[in-house]
Amino acid sequence: MIITLTTDFGTVDPFVGIMKGVIAGIDPDALVVDISHGIPPQDLMAGALILQHSVSYFPRGTIHVAVVDPGVGGSRRPLLIQCDGNYFIGPDNGVLSLALEGKTPTGIIHLSNPAFYLQPTSATFHGRDIFAPAAAHLSRGVAANLLGEPVGDFVRLQWPEALPTADKIDGKIIYVDSFGNLFTNIRDRDLQGLPNDKIVISLGNQIVEGVASNYAAVAGKKLLAVINSWGLLEIACYKGSAQRRTGAKIGDIVHLHIAS
Repeated sequence: MIITLTTDFGTVDPFVGIMKGVIAGIDPDALVVDISHGIPPQDLMAGALILQHSVSYFPRGTIHVAVVDPGVGGSRRPLLIQCDGNYFIGPDNGVLSLALEGKTPTGIIHLSNPAFYLQPTSATFHGRDIFAPAAAHLSRGVAANLLGEPVGDFVRLQWPEALPTADKIDGKIIYVDSFGNLFTNIRDRDLQGLPNDKIVISLGNQIVEGVASNYAAVAGKKLLAVINSWGLLEIACYKGSAQRRTGAKIGDIVHLHIAS
């Protein structure tokens, strides 16, 4: 069975390797796939977006473990959510929620059975002591209901909807990838019916005219806008970093209007 890992642990510290060691000790036959360990520390929205846009490329039955967990050791619950034949394991802080957007889970389990925890259980490393063991036991065939008791809900992140008016759309930067591309919360459906060549986007004192078909469609190192592989309006810089070029950061406002 496939187990994916999505964390903000980075690659310098041993945390990811330790989680893989725990999984291998319980189920040596599990195939562990790293989705990302480069999520900005404690950035729940980034973790939720990365998980959301990765799940569909894995076969049914995959176990997805996501650990972006600023509240580790606190009151938030460790969860296992079953949905569409897949499994989602992580803290109940919203990091799992975008992957379940528009879907109805078939089961939600509070991972409360200490028989399936690594012992002793640390208050600061549930990735090692709770989430990795739960995934590995599930992979070996342990029934989900043995890992804890059922609950009826889970925390959902609120998608920051773009705000359309009669003549413009106001959005904001919600994610910056490793290339410095700026992902906005303006979705492709928000632009349906608008003429791509007349769209004008402003970010601070920077202006981008039109929505290009690809990164190379604009000559030189000018800023450009594209609809990216996540279906979001993205501000980029061909062979450069839009983030460095603009100094933009998460939460910065993006305005879009149609040129007259």
